[in-house]
Amino acid sequence: MSSSAVPAYRRMSVEQRREQLLAAALDLFGHRRPEDVSVEDVAAAAGVSRPLVYRYFPGGKQQLYEAAVLGAADELIGRFGVPAEGPPTQRLADALDRYLAYVDEHDAAYGALLRGGSVVGTSRTDAIVDGVRRRAAEQVLLHLGVTEPGIRLSMMVRSWIASVEAVSLLWLDNDKQPPLPELRGWLVDHFTALLVATAVTEPEAAEAAALALSQETPTSPGHQLLTRVTTLFTP
Repeated sequence: MSSSAVPAYRRMSVEQRREQLLAAALDLFGHRRPEDVSVEDVAAAAGVSRPLVYRYFPGGKQQLYEAAVLGAADELIGRFGVPAEGPPTQRLADALDRYLAYVDEHDAAYGALLRGGSVVGTSRTDAIVDGVRRRAAEQVLLHLGVTEPGIRLSMMVRSWIASVEAVSLLWLDNDKQPPLPELRGWLVDHFTALLVATAVTEPEAAEAAALALSQETPTSPGHQLLTRVTTLFTP
């Protein structure tokens, strides 16, 4: 047999091969319903044989799906880490820039992570996705300087994170419009407005809002929103 007949997979390390198979699976899961994706589809997309897929993922499609979800989740969690410096709404804008950049660059992976309703979803994949949401909420509260949030503040932060997910998926469905800077600015404004509204009804939220707004500067997103709102309702 000539050297050209040797399967390409023998020239890859274990990690490289796993990454290749996961990338193929993520792309398929992101563009089709997971239940419509087979191991054969993943093998064909990666240009390998079906037995090779099982060599690296003995659990088949279920294991591939869970690994794909976990990989996307780990990457997203890493996007939340921004320096605890500057106005809180600017930090939030920086975190959203990183988050939305992932959505833009890895749209298939993001879709595979967050689009629900799959019959291959398990309690494990549900827990992975919920872990992303919990970590995101922890980071937001950390930047607000809150260690013991009230019930309404906790609910507000989690509901905002849910809206970020929903808006991101709609943004992908809408041919990635509006442009990312506009989308990020609107989401930060949304958070600021929700925080102020919640502050009216809960002491913990009021304390968090007062602390956050005291750190805003004339060029920070939160200050600019409040200025626009004041101008809007000033005769």
